[in-house]
Amino acid sequence: MKYDVIVVGGGPSGLMAAIAAGEKKESVLLIDKGNKLGRKLAISGGGRCNVTNRLPIDEIIKHIPGNGRFLYSAFSVFNNEDIIRFFEGLGVALKEEDHGRMFPVSDKAQSVVDALLRRLGELKVEIRTNAPVKELLVEDRSVTGIETESGDRILADAVVLAVGGKSVPQTGSTGDGYPWVQKAGHTVTDLFPTEVPLLSSEPFIQNKSLQGLALRDAAVSVLNKKGKTIVTHQMDMLFTHFGLSGPAILRCSQYVVKEMKKQKGAPVTMHISVMPDQNAESAFQMLFKLAKEDAKKAVKNTWKGLAPERYLHFLMEVNEIDPDQQAGTISSEKIRGMAKALTGFEMKVNGTQSIEKAFVTGGGVSVKEIEPKTMASKKCDGLFLCGELLDIHGYTGGYNITSALVTGRLAGTNAAEK
Repeated sequence: MKYDVIVVGGGPSGLMAAIAAGEKKESVLLIDKGNKLGRKLAISGGGRCNVTNRLPIDEIIKHIPGNGRFLYSAFSVFNNEDIIRFFEGLGVALKEEDHGRMFPVSDKAQSVVDALLRRLGELKVEIRTNAPVKELLVEDRSVTGIETESGDRILADAVVLAVGGKSVPQTGSTGDGYPWVQKAGHTVTDLFPTEVPLLSSEPFIQNKSLQGLALRDAAVSVLNKKGKTIVTHQMDMLFTHFGLSGPAILRCSQYVVKEMKKQKGAPVTMHISVMPDQNAESAFQMLFKLAKEDAKKAVKNTWKGLAPERYLHFLMEVNEIDPDQQAGTISSEKIRGMAKALTGFEMKVNGTQSIEKAFVTGGGVSVKEIEPKTMASKKCDGLFLCGELLDIHGYTGGYNITSALVTGRLAGTNAAEK
């Protein structure tokens, strides 16, 4: 049998593509190698599924540092507000949380997956699970269908590839699509982990002295080799037994990867401020004043509350200050060192966890080879690409899923119109 459209991959972009194609065509096949669809959706947003983000388009693009600007054309056709309307039309009520993040009112990702599967059923989209695809069938720079691992050759007028990247492989995204698209003439840019914890060999990390310590609303920066700031994110962060994690660190991670590449693998300096509203001088004045006002008190009590106790004691140790010493007896030089540490403690990181441990894959099919309003391949007729397979990556917070749903919608609609 020949289909109008075959969609390969049952993640967010694939489900959206199959629905979009099914709304226009009779014979649509959605094929996935896993035993159930929507596995990545079901675990996203901590199992609550952050379906999109309500920030203005320009802000959303800013939160997709990896080729987000490519999506301007796509957003002119189908955008985050359309995603909200789409889900509400499927009976999934949504609510807005901090920073524009949109979640189902049920707080259950499964309700989002179920609504999408119901819609596929209404549209009579044929679904095949446990059916790994072996390769894309291409003749004369035109796609003709797919071949499965079991040897079935399934023909179609158009094929949508929505097979994901290499991150979170337990959901099925194991990089299968890259060789297929290369065979079809596409360039795959270097793959790297983004939104991923960082590794460090600093002695205090290795001896776990700060393990489990969270810093709230810290300003975390990545520095280049000249000591200039590349990027700063002010959010929560966490010290771990292997290095650093938490929202601020995940956002900084892609910049660490790129800077390490520039520095041929040399460690990169991170700068951590738990007093983002102060500079070293104003912090010095504050610490000095507190020390003079409570001169007879132990300094650990004088400066209490300026930072979490464990971190404060750690920085005192770094600056050779005894926490039990009387505040008035501490030299200006040591107070200055402490002020510098609170407003800009520096440490080295020497890599990230693996791409498999990352939330998002950086790199992928070059967006220069994709039609921005249709997601059609410029290299192979009848081929459409969407989701994380493309070289588009954003921060966590509903930005990657927005990109997946928007590109999936366009790919499915235009594959059906092929």
